[in-house]
Amino acid sequence: MKKFIQSFVVLFLLSFVLMACSNDDQASSSSNSGDKTTISFWHAMSGDNGKALEDIVDKFNEQSDSVKVEAVYQGSYDDSLSKLRAVGGSKEAPAIVQVFEIGTKYMKESDFITPMQKFIDEDDFDISVLEENILSYYTIDDQLYSMPFNTSNAVMFYNKDMFKEAGLDPDNPPQTFSEVKEAAEKLADGEKTFGFTMGTIGWFFEQLMANQGALYLDNDNGRSGDATEAVVNSEEGLKIFTWLDDMNKAKTFKNYGSNWEDPRSPFFAGQVGMYLDSTANTAEVIKNSPFEVGSAPLPVPDGVDPQGVIVGGASLWITNQVSEEEQKAAWEFVKFMTKADVQAEWAAATGYFPITPAAYEEDVLKEVYDEYPQYLTAVKQLEDTQVTPATSGALTTVMPEARKIIETALGEMYEGKDPKEALDEAAEKITNALK
Repeated sequence: MKKFIQSFVVLFLLSFVLMACSNDDQASSSSNSGDKTTISFWHAMSGDNGKALEDIVDKFNEQSDSVKVEAVYQGSYDDSLSKLRAVGGSKEAPAIVQVFEIGTKYMKESDFITPMQKFIDEDDFDISVLEENILSYYTIDDQLYSMPFNTSNAVMFYNKDMFKEAGLDPDNPPQTFSEVKEAAEKLADGEKTFGFTMGTIGWFFEQLMANQGALYLDNDNGRSGDATEAVVNSEEGLKIFTWLDDMNKAKTFKNYGSNWEDPRSPFFAGQVGMYLDSTANTAEVIKNSPFEVGSAPLPVPDGVDPQGVIVGGASLWITNQVSEEEQKAAWEFVKFMTKADVQAEWAAATGYFPITPAAYEEDVLKEVYDEYPQYLTAVKQLEDTQVTPATSGALTTVMPEARKIIETALGEMYEGKDPKEALDEAAEKITNALK
């Protein structure tokens, strides 16, 4: 019996040693097998833009030895942010999330992000290679909280064929409010064809305000302190409302709705000569228009020098609900997205413009800009923008609600409400929301 026990102990110890050796071999095999840290990336890009993003993610995964990114479409910007709010404080949160620009204040004040500045400082990453006019929106108290990615601004597209037929110079588009009104009168027939339109979208109002150097909120647009009052009913704001109201009453303007697609179909069909849109839609406008399309910068009231535009689009945020290893992996992906060749590929495929100025020197983007000079209007408009609190954009958690309030005010004005009354009521509602 004693020998049996001794033999059993020897066999047990031997099996233990063999098992340990086996585990060591497996561990060694795993570490050398090229296993990657897999992270989730929530985004809101669909259609052609979504395909372009997936191509870039695939490109990153192919060249990375240590990180694999899984891109997951989460619906619209609003949908994506709602889902993030639902899981933000849990392990279900992604490592990276794309959030639209007006979600910046909410994200900054949430408890589930790691400021991008932390990774920038630790990696000694040189942000001077990025576009200052874009960084300014996402910079708060000298700290960059997220990395800009898909960036756009607003421009005016116009039908060059309609301009020629109306006796207008197709190579000299309107630059001021009065010039747009005059051109709209020549383009419209008062029944089926209209001169100008603008989606009833609050973002356009913000852009037209910034281009006048006008603030949307007090305290430097909420950037020198928390905003407590809306100042949209300023002289500059009233000029915008009155300009649109005058054309609406003259039947040279038509309100097609509050969705982005609403004014596009009438423009493609030759039913409206000019309209405002995001530069992110440049490729679609050129592709779907059966006529020559021109692009022009945002108009300004007479006697006002254009101050520039607010960047639209979205940025990339790294969450703190994943491990440090996953956060570092996310940073590797974020850095990749800022590379000149990546930004050039993205801009060429979509119409968003690069956050990295060196991207303009890449052949893939040069070729697109040479073939489609309509893209360059947005680029020049951004380059000419002066960095001020007005062009840096309004910073508040209630910005999505504020946009809806402005849209409602515009709709009521188109139905007959006095422009000043509509704008004053909107300012009061936004101020109440701030409180």
